[in-house]
Amino acid sequence: MGTSMSADAHLHEIRESRTELLRGNFLHVVRDTVRLPSGAAATREYVLHPGAVMVIALLDDGQVVLERQFRHPMQAVMIEFPAGKLDAGEASLLCAQRELQEETGYRASEWAFAGRLAPTIAYSDEIIDIWFARGLTLGERRLDEGEFLDVFTASLAELQAWCRSGQVIDSKTLVGLLWLQNVQRGDWLLEWTNPSSQTVAG
Repeated sequence: MGTSMSADAHLHEIRESRTELLRGNFLHVVRDTVRLPSGAAATREYVLHPGAVMVIALLDDGQVVLERQFRHPMQAVMIEFPAGKLDAGEASLLCAQRELQEETGYRASEWAFAGRLAPTIAYSDEIIDIWFARGLTLGERRLDEGEFLDVFTASLAELQAWCRSGQVIDSKTLVGLLWLQNVQRGDWLLEWTNPSSQTVAG
């Protein structure tokens, strides 16, 4: 249900001040003092995030490219679509191309923007751009220092089964499956482009 900003005015909170709680190598945590619609004051603590991308990379045989990576906060190895955060000033597509190549070794000849995902709206302003990639060629990975992950491929049916069983619980990957299912059925259409002028350096 779409509504205008003015129609939602009775729900809006107005920020009155901000205190920085943490600025680490990755996390930037703030506490805002806000005025509620009732006129009362409240505080909101949350993480400021530069934004990120996720790539649903399609092989010619219909399989998708996935990763297995240990996630320290979860203390578990997670199955995920390739993803990564935007560097300062980096365009979304260039980030998607870079992350796909660095993490998996794959380059894609065609790309399509699917949509956006806000995975943790209660405590972060993070937005993840969802990209599809096809026309894949495999090259050499260039993982960051201290980055360890396995790359593998799976069918749509396998990914569906893992999501249904709870083997996959990563929110962005669950949303990626939703997109993939609808694209495969033809319910959600993509506009594919060949961004030959926008390639990853190296």
